[in-house]
Amino acid sequence: MSESNQGGTVGQERVQSGIPRLDFILKGGLKQGGTYALMGPPGSGKTILANQLCCNHIEKSGGRCVYMTLLVESHAKMVAHLSSLSFFKQEYIPERLYYVSGYQEVRQEGFTGLLELIRRTLRERRATLFIIDGMESAEQFSTTPQSYREFVHALQTTANLLGCTTLLLSNVRERTHVENALVDGVIELSDQLIGPRAVRELTVHKFRGSDYLRGRHEVEITEDGLVIHPRTEIQFSKPPEQAREQRLRMGFGLRQLDEMLGGGLPSGSTTALLGAPGTGKTLLGLSFLVEGARQGQHGTYFGFYEPPPRLIEKAEDVGIPLERYVKEGSIELVWQPPLEHFMDALAEHLLEKMREKKKERRRLFIDGAEGFRAAAVYADRIPRFLSALTNQLRMEDVTTVMTDELELFKSELNLPTPELANVVETVLLLRYVELRSQIYRLLSIMKMRESRYDTSLREFRIEPEGLDLAESFESAEVILSGHGRLREGATRGKQSARKKTARKGTERLGRGRGRGE
Repeated sequence: MSESNQGGTVGQERVQSGIPRLDFILKGGLKQGGTYALMGPPGSGKTILANQLCCNHIEKSGGRCVYMTLLVESHAKMVAHLSSLSFFKQEYIPERLYYVSGYQEVRQEGFTGLLELIRRTLRERRATLFIIDGMESAEQFSTTPQSYREFVHALQTTANLLGCTTLLLSNVRERTHVENALVDGVIELSDQLIGPRAVRELTVHKFRGSDYLRGRHEVEITEDGLVIHPRTEIQFSKPPEQAREQRLRMGFGLRQLDEMLGGGLPSGSTTALLGAPGTGKTLLGLSFLVEGARQGQHGTYFGFYEPPPRLIEKAEDVGIPLERYVKEGSIELVWQPPLEHFMDALAEHLLEKMREKKKERRRLFIDGAEGFRAAAVYADRIPRFLSALTNQLRMEDVTTVMTDELELFKSELNLPTPELANVVETVLLLRYVELRSQIYRLLSIMKMRESRYDTSLREFRIEPEGLDLAESFESAEVILSGHGRLREGATRGKQSARKKTARKGTERLGRGRGRGE
């Protein structure tokens, strides 16, 4: 916003915050000339957000900011703390970013003196953005609730006439507080413990004259300042209705499996690859990426547990040439270290990675869904989150394989993320079977929408030469029924042995009787 826009009639122009995704939540940013309340407990990030807004406003719009404090930390201490953040530039002070204290005026002259200081400062500095930090201190000097209401109203009028957007910072207040009723918007920053995790969130309670994204959104404070992560399911609640007309088959590079799938997975689809630890989920997913690279399709590995060097070594040990395609750039390995992640931040990172590659027919292997589950603050969000994420990947024409881990020592199939089976088109199952002190792996297709597929079970083998799937279901049938046949054969053998022993005993007894006679 240019300086010539201040004064007179205020239009519906927006003042963009420049804070990642805050403007997306506000559907464009704060309204020019509007007055907004920003509340939250100490440590929630109010001061950082306000200063970040000022610096971005100066850098991106050439604006001028006044930052007024009322009995909060000293300006020298505030600047010292902010200097470690990348957005803060001390060269903006004092010409573009002007810090001033209003505490003495409100203490000695009341609201009349404070309003006069505000009017004079905003005019002299030609401010386009005004911050008051410590509104609860101003309220303590009001004689009645009505006098504080009149002060806020007068402040709004002054800022509006000057075309100056205003942000009022205070500690947490009731949503029905008089200040919140008067201002054009109310934004809350919270900081709370949920289980062992400390979670910061942003909520927009009110925003006049515009739509906005409701509900709580994750907040991180990084070296770049505040980063906000809107809930994935509300970001993509209305995906565009577009899809490629021509869908290709995306194979795994295992002839038998691709034949079972009718040529491979349909492009743009999502597949759940289920199995207990060690059944070969990761190797099968890497085979899917390598087969795509052979065909000139870019692939991305997005995993949580195995760093890239270990992953490459694991693949090469069974004849999957992963390293070659990683060096060529055909496959990208994106590893999320085992830290405390935010679920929506992971989704944003993943989608940004996919959008970096402006190529068609991309492949994605997510290893595994439990990484998102572990990052979820609210477990009941998982179904909507997975639905939104997989829908967005489809819109990007990404063919996705996502693993999910089953329990190792249970025969029944209890899905840790039952919702995953509902939001994907295809479900592949890897399982262990025990026979005669030997462990075997079996693979089957449990579900495949809008496509014919082979319903038989096949033995799945991991050999030094590579992955292998049995040509037919016969070996799987032997494995599955072998234990029963063994028991039946053993029983018959024992019965036959007992009969033979009885006959021999009878014969010996008969011979003995004959001799005795």
